[in-house]
Amino acid sequence: MKSSEPSSPERAYLYALRLLAARDYTVARLREKLHGRGFDETDAEAALGRMVSEGWVDDRRFAERFAEGALASGRYYGRRLQQEMRRRGLQPELVAEVLGRVLMECDEAEEVRAIVDRRFNGFSFSSASDREKRRTIGFLQRRGLSLSAILRALRATEQ
Repeated sequence: MKSSEPSSPERAYLYALRLLAARDYTVARLREKLHGRGFDETDAEAALGRMVSEGWVDDRRFAERFAEGALASGRYYGRRLQQEMRRRGLQPELVAEVLGRVLMECDEAEEVRAIVDRRFNGFSFSSASDREKRRTIGFLQRRGLSLSAILRALRATEQ
């Protein structure tokens, strides 16, 4: 541990609470933070168990908030959103369940139009150069939107 004080479940718990005061974490990410800070395995697990039982940490709540926020901001969608959620330590079953529900409420073509309007104001697919089309489509694909939905939405705006 980076401090001279011995590791204890209470110290691990207090450190994790300080982390949560700044932002939400998954159980896996908090575990990494505690281990990185030098807390031993048993103290970290005791602190995490207490935090989960008290409701301070909830992976389902984190997954729902993260997915809804990412979709609302247009930052991630589809496969990219799934990858980002997994990267943050969420279990595949939970990710699939949350995304199944959240993505059903979204219209991918509408997301494409909203992002294009916000990011590429005045973009016209029919009059854009090949370079501009590649740049726009690549940007949207990196957000996780499917190529078929991108092309369908861009062509539909022209009609």
